Parts: sequence; structure tokens; C-alpha cells
Amino acid sequence: MRVCMDLRTGSLLLETVADDRPYATWPALVEERLTALSTHGRYLVSDRAKALSQLAEKGFACLRMPDFFHVLPDLGKSYALAMGQRVRHAQQALTKTPEALAHRQGLSPRPQDDRAAETVMEARQAEGARWAEVRHPSRAPVAPLSLALHPFRISDAAPQTAAQVESTLRATVEALEALAQRQQLPARPKAMTQVRTQVPALAALVDFWWEGVEQDLAQAAIASPWKQWAREVLLPCISWEHQMAHTRCARRKARIRQVWETMYATLHPHALTQRLPVQV
Repeated sequence: MRVCMDLRTGSLLLETVADDRPYATWPALVEERLTALSTHGRYLVSDRAKALSQLAEKGFACLRMPDFFHVLPDLGKSYALAMGQRVRHAQQALTKTPEALAHRQGLSPRPQDDRAAETVMEARQAEGARWAEVRHPSRAPVAPLSLALHPFRISDAAPQTAAQVESTLRATVEALEALAQRQQLPARPKAMTQVRTQVPALAALVDFWWEGVEQDLAQAAIASPWKQWAREVLLPCISWEHQMAHTRCARRKARIRQVWETMYATLHPHALTQRLPVQV
């Protein structure tokens, strides 16, 4: 096992290598590296492997949470692939409909054949239009997942708790299942159960983040108005700016930019912000 640090995020990475050392020796090895770096571990992110979960709970006695990137493939395996195939086939049929109808009309001299062909083509157009309409709702339930797992709501940048995040994540999963049921897609209860079991641990990180904020504010020994300003004005602006810089999806980046611009416009004219020295 090798321990290294991500200099961009300040996270420690535990990388397995070809050696015979058991998991039981990992805590001592990591503690040695942490001591050398004059730091300590606060939580452990893993792919839910039992050995790593045990390492967090018994070895480091810290919070453990699932890797969010493993949750998204679980959802993808459940409904996204089946939904994508239906949409793609419907779009192909919709694209070929005018050409096929024109070809049929050119070959058939009988009006009744033309009417039958038109009926078939209209049915295909309706099916294609239905799945084209489904395409956007199919994204909508999944999109909130990555935008919900933050200490601030994406809608108004208000601080939120782990309980609120968990409620949003569960509602997202339920919306996806309801959509799949309406569209008569194959049921995937096993995959969705795997997602549900990880929701509480994912949401717990938000309360953990706020505990760190409260500790920092307590150590700063500032007055209550400044603490409120930090929680509700300064931190959301900084947090969403950071998320915007590290988001690749253009649609999510645009959504984050909206809330960041709102908070930026709130931060600078704020009465307490105006009281800060220019260099601060």
C-alpha cells in the first residue's frame, strides 16, 4: 500500500500496490505518513469495499462515505442505458419517416396503400416524438444528484443540512424510478437498492463539512453577525465559485454560474463586506 497526497485538493490517496501487507497494517502506515505531514485524517472515501470501511471505522475512527462516482454508474446500469436506447431508436425512426413515406408513395399506385403507409408513419412519428420528449425528463431526475451534494442549495445558495440533502437524493431516485415505470422500462430493483443504501452516507458529509466550519468560526472568535455573514454570504460565494471552476458539464456549469452570480452580487454590496479593509 502506498500513501500519496493530491496537492490540488489536499487529499491523501491510499493506493494498493503488489505487496503482502494486510489491511490491519494500513492504519499504522497512514498514521506515520500523517505525522510526517503534521496533519490528520478527517474522513475516508471508498468504493464501499468492506476492508476499507472497516479501516475507516476501526483503524482511523473517522467518517466514511461512498465514492459518488460509483453511485452514478449504479444509476446508469439501472435505467439510463435502456432509456438511451429507446430514445436513439425513436430518433432514428423519426429521421427516416419522411424519406420512407415519400418512397412508399412513389411505388404504390393505390390510394389505400398510401393511407396505410401514412398511418404507419404517423405512428412512428408519434413514438419518436414521445421518446424525444422523454429525453429531457430522463435527464432531470439524475441531474440533481451532483448538484444536491453540497452544503448550499443550488436553488438559492441557502445553507442545508445532511437531512435535507438526503431527502433531495431520495426524491431524485424515486423520480427516476417513477419515470422508468411510466415508460415501461425493465425494473432494476437490485441496482436501485444499492443506490439507496449509499444515500445516508453521502449526505452525512454535509453535516461533517458544517462541523468543520463551526470549529473554524469558534477559533476565529468573531462576533455573531460576522459568523452569520460568513455562513450565508461569504462561504456560498466561495463554494460555488470553486465548484464552477471544477465542473466540466456545460449544463451544470451554467446552473452553478447562475447561483454564484447571485451570491457574488449579494456579497460585495453587503454592509459587513463594505466594512472590510480593501486588501481583505
